[in-house]
Amino acid sequence: MEPILYAHEIGEGLPILIIHGWQLEGKADEVDFEPIFSKTPGLRRIYVDLPGMGRTPANNIKNLDDIYDRLVQFIDSRLGTSRFLLIGSSCGGYLARAIAQKYNGQVDGLLLRVPLTEPEDSKRDLDPFKPVLTNEELISNIPPKDKELLGDVLVQTPAYVNALKTKFEDVYLPAEKASDSDALDPIRGDPRRYRLSISLDAKFFAPTLIVCGRQDGSVGYRDSLRLLELYPRSTYVVLDRGMHGLPIDEHGVFGALVRDWVVRVEEWRHRLAA
Repeated sequence: MEPILYAHEIGEGLPILIIHGWQLEGKADEVDFEPIFSKTPGLRRIYVDLPGMGRTPANNIKNLDDIYDRLVQFIDSRLGTSRFLLIGSSCGGYLARAIAQKYNGQVDGLLLRVPLTEPEDSKRDLDPFKPVLTNEELISNIPPKDKELLGDVLVQTPAYVNALKTKFEDVYLPAEKASDSDALDPIRGDPRRYRLSISLDAKFFAPTLIVCGRQDGSVGYRDSLRLLELYPRSTYVVLDRGMHGLPIDEHGVFGALVRDWVVRVEEWRHRLAA
């Protein structure tokens, strides 16, 4: 029998379900989170591939509700009544909020990285792109093929450009190649299909981390400010020089925030146990 979702598990202990962004795969999140979690004992990381992405076939998904339903089936079969943590990036953050709401009594922590909060592109509150550091000579010397690949470069330094190129080549391009565009494009192109039918307005009280990019040109950061009222135990951070793919060349602050979240989760769990 074919598994509901392909998943790569690393480590043992408290489960963390990690949900990637649109047209990506679990490996994409491994790149950013494993350098942190590999040094944090007692965590069982579960990197899923959503339907039509990575190694999970689309199997007739028609909308985001179908993807949410597959996640629910996966959780019920893989985790049952176990307590667990949740991480979601971009569209995965939108889905993670729905999962946290459904499994409120089981989820001991929620981490949202550059979360999608407004599914309809035209309604998002975005700023026009403007580099935070310019270097015309550097940009002019980038080969045309790389320019097309990288698009607008936010931080125009050799280190940033190299890190951005590496992330495209090692993470984004392989994931895009592995994805089922025939199944995904009609969903992404239709605001009605790319929106969950359930309302996400319930409060969630476990420790939460919300990390946004100040220069995120995909989902922005202002739309997610309203999440502060729904997550009373949230640390809300807007990182300067942060685009939608953060972190790119600077992992220290991101790592510190994630580790702080893990500490707050441990405090929460000890209190519940007491």
